[in-house]
Amino acid sequence: MIRNLQCLEISGYQEMKVRTSCAGLRNLLQGLRCSVRYYSKHSCLQTVCVYSKIKPKQCCILDCAGSTCTHRTLPPGSILPWRCFSCKNSCLCEGKPGTNQQFLMQNEDGVKQEGTKIPSKRKQNASITSDLLYKNLLKSEQENWNDISARYKAMTKRIKEKLEELHNKCTFSLGSPRIRFGENVYFEENGCVFLSKADDDEENGDMLFSTEDLGFSDAFIQRIRISPDQRYMAISLKSENSEEATCVIIKLGHFPVVEKVIPSVFSFEWAANDVLYYTSQKNLKCQNVFMTTFTNQKHTKLVYTEHDARFFVDIYCTKDRRFLTINSNSKTSSEVWLIDCRHPFKSPVLVQARTKGVIYHVEHRNDELYILTTYGEPAEYKLMKAPVAASGKENWQLVYALEKKTKLVDLEMFSDHCIMFLKNAGHLYLNAISFFSHSVQSIKLPTWACEFELESQPEHTTSTCYFQLTSPVHPPKRFAYSFKENNLIEQAVQEVPIITNCHTTRLLAKSKDETLVPITVFHNMNSKELHRKPLLVHVYGAYGVDLNMSFKEDKLMLIEEGWILAYCHVRGGGELGLSWHKDGCQHNKLKGLHDLKACIMLLHELGFSQPKYTALAAASAGGILAGALCNSAPELIRAMVLQAPFVDVLNTMMKTHLPLTIEEQEEWGNPLADEKCMKYIKSYCPYQNIKPQCYPSVFITAYENDQRVPLTGVLRYVRKLRKAALDHASRTSEKGNWVPNIILDIQASGSHCDSSWEDSLNEVARHLAFLNKELEVCHLQHHSKPCK
Repeated sequence: MIRNLQCLEISGYQEMKVRTSCAGLRNLLQGLRCSVRYYSKHSCLQTVCVYSKIKPKQCCILDCAGSTCTHRTLPPGSILPWRCFSCKNSCLCEGKPGTNQQFLMQNEDGVKQEGTKIPSKRKQNASITSDLLYKNLLKSEQENWNDISARYKAMTKRIKEKLEELHNKCTFSLGSPRIRFGENVYFEENGCVFLSKADDDEENGDMLFSTEDLGFSDAFIQRIRISPDQRYMAISLKSENSEEATCVIIKLGHFPVVEKVIPSVFSFEWAANDVLYYTSQKNLKCQNVFMTTFTNQKHTKLVYTEHDARFFVDIYCTKDRRFLTINSNSKTSSEVWLIDCRHPFKSPVLVQARTKGVIYHVEHRNDELYILTTYGEPAEYKLMKAPVAASGKENWQLVYALEKKTKLVDLEMFSDHCIMFLKNAGHLYLNAISFFSHSVQSIKLPTWACEFELESQPEHTTSTCYFQLTSPVHPPKRFAYSFKENNLIEQAVQEVPIITNCHTTRLLAKSKDETLVPITVFHNMNSKELHRKPLLVHVYGAYGVDLNMSFKEDKLMLIEEGWILAYCHVRGGGELGLSWHKDGCQHNKLKGLHDLKACIMLLHELGFSQPKYTALAAASAGGILAGALCNSAPELIRAMVLQAPFVDVLNTMMKTHLPLTIEEQEEWGNPLADEKCMKYIKSYCPYQNIKPQCYPSVFITAYENDQRVPLTGVLRYVRKLRKAALDHASRTSEKGNWVPNIILDIQASGSHCDSSWEDSLNEVARHLAFLNKELEVCHLQHHSKPCK
């Protein structure tokens, strides 16, 4: 299974139990983006997507307007990347378009590359001025936040207490993910790795080591891989404020010993008892694969290099451990190489050369490759197979094809079956394909379910598949599917609060071109006068990534307090399959904006709130559509909260020397090579279209150490937005003219993809306090008196 490093939306905190991250199919399905993880206060590990944070490395350069800024979204080739995928897995700098501006490019040794010019003294002085301006802006915003934060302090404290209470009430333990080898079971908890016997309880496990023992007390364990003979364990360790992980290889025994420490590693797998393959990560990109051995003659050598900057490389191990796959993926095409684990020193063998528009991922069973691919018509995912010895696409045979407008969420291979989790018309389905009878069993999952999470590393030969179902307002519930009985069983591991007073409605809004756009709405069934209730609208719409609809305590709290929640599944996202994404990227990006407008207008027409009680929430690349709506239809909303927003597409995509720009051209287009593309991006780019008018109030959270959405771009966006709002207010002389609050909260800790439990909790509480005040929620619920 390819599990994403995606990061798709970012709003809300979530308990994360087991932070294991496997690269593979789900990453590929999401377009290769980054995965958002938040610490649990109990410090367990778990892979869950939260609001989608996705950002790039920071540079300070002059943009079209001559101001400093930089911006970029999305993880590396994100094989999956998340501006979070693609976060590929799963976010740049600007220069002045239309000029011959050039920048000094250097290699690692500081040597200038060919084709670059040494900047003049005048340009060097401009750079110093830009740095000074950035520091002054940063200091000014920090002082501004310190001045105004007091007005939200009391409400923030109340919301935090409520969220803590809900967290304790709704959190239950399903146990740590378990990795089984014969009679031995390995699992991680609270930064410690344990070993127990298969039939024993976890409480009886023996602790092997802790992150503190390894000298990484401030890091969490992201991935665990055990050698086939169980002599070695490789783990990746990552801190909150870093995009890169460190791989530590430990020799197991009565006294575990650290054998090797490898910095800046993205993915790794064991090919044999003492042979490890891994990919290195640099500047948010992975393009090199290495092999390292732990025999008497230890050595490391380069095995594979990807030369195309659009591609991101990771390593995956097939479920039967027969092959390692080197997966090189862009957002629109793939190439896979096989390493035979029986002969780990032989050169990799190509499965199928990359073909434009063809994405594929490989599994293995009984000397056949099972290939999940977009090859053939229609251009949606299909499961195909081919002999290992004749793996070219001319030999691919169809096993199963998805129906139209169906999203393949995840796929898992077992020895005799294949499980597909699908999304169609807003509902989740489980399809089980038998490799013996060639039959397909389809089960519709409970209607309240919006997200699923397959339990990590299920046994290849098991007869039962375990997974969790959840929704924004339903805590995770554990289910089991039996291949033999073909039935679904709810696992009553622990009593969980049942949400009985929340109503779920699925709507279709007609967009500008008559396309029907899905909306998922949640509201309290006991609420009356819905047109007077506050409405929080969520949007993302990029990289083929779905809106994150997993459980978050803050969403449940809002429902209990009478809010309406709406999730707009606009084009550019992946809710209706690959064509839904294609219809909302590059020269179709404005369709996502039209979709969002149509969704909000329909909600108001149907009596779900009204503009003065409506707020919009977005994160990372979702900031593009949110910011564009603010510019083109500000009258539809009263307030907006953004987290690490990508708001300057044009200037970002003009800088090809930035690490993710070339890769991102498949999502946004190439404004340098195509003047029409430049004009089109400029037509919707939030920063480029700010103008004096009555804007909604805006609260932005940004991160000082964000490598994907550099802080300089956000600073400049906020400054320009404030000026436009004040210019409009000064030009209109009506009595009581409303001036929006435009607030920037800069976090010194945290990053685009990771935040601590406490930081995440504080961010969510501040956002909700802001929305409560802007929408006068206390006044709505207690008509006799306004909020204090």
